[in-house]
Amino acid sequence: MADASSPILIFDSGVGGLTVYDALRDILPQAPVIYTADLAGLPYGEKSEAEVAARVAGLLGRMSERFAPRLVCIACNTASTIALGMVRDVLEVPIVGTVPAIKPAAAMTRTGAIGLIGTAATIRQRYVDALERDFAADKRLLRIAAPDLVACAEAKLRGQAIDTKAIAQAAADLRAQADGAAIVTLVLACTHFPLLAAELTSEFGPDVALVDGSQGIARRIAHLVDGQPMTAPDANRFVVTGPLEAAAGLEDALVQRGFAAPESF
Repeated sequence: MADASSPILIFDSGVGGLTVYDALRDILPQAPVIYTADLAGLPYGEKSEAEVAARVAGLLGRMSERFAPRLVCIACNTASTIALGMVRDVLEVPIVGTVPAIKPAAAMTRTGAIGLIGTAATIRQRYVDALERDFAADKRLLRIAAPDLVACAEAKLRGQAIDTKAIAQAAADLRAQADGAAIVTLVLACTHFPLLAAELTSEFGPDVALVDGSQGIARRIAHLVDGQPMTAPDANRFVVTGPLEAAAGLEDALVQRGFAAPESF
């Protein structure tokens, strides 16, 4: 049985995993959480598979030693599709990954067309090919890489101006594909992208449903820790790799979510 103060560790390359944190807080507000953002390694989507796998497994090994979590959530599609199996082999606590929400999107689409936007690394993974084969074999899954949207989401959470041209370009690129005009369901295959829900709806239109996995991930975490004692701290911890200056501008977003001041790992 886990110690009541043992945290759930949420790991992401940046702030995108806060969408998972928000969903988890809705259903498990008493859970102690340590959120870890690998800002020194951001962005993951432009790295090679070997680089991502080595970095994620190494960091989570050291973080698990330091923080002794009851469960680890890799709240990053790129890291999960590449390194989830390796991390599960290394760590001895439950690991919950984040993968593109193709299954629910396939059940929702009325036209048979599904759009998917993610990082360059995510959309080329065989893991995504397998999800398409298993859950959307009779549908048309249209994928594009939209790496610039990660920076847009990071900027938005800091209260900075965002480059809406990048969002417009992503929409145009997806619509330009065969059957792109039939898209009514859009998979947000990066945990950063739900932070841009308003901007994406503005570009794609109100009839396009945005689908992400944050609520399903939160439910999975809650199921795995069900019945365990929990003592919520006065404030949850927000930990970053690299210099603390990289977290500048996040203060308001973190306070609103019940975090203490950022710490360095």
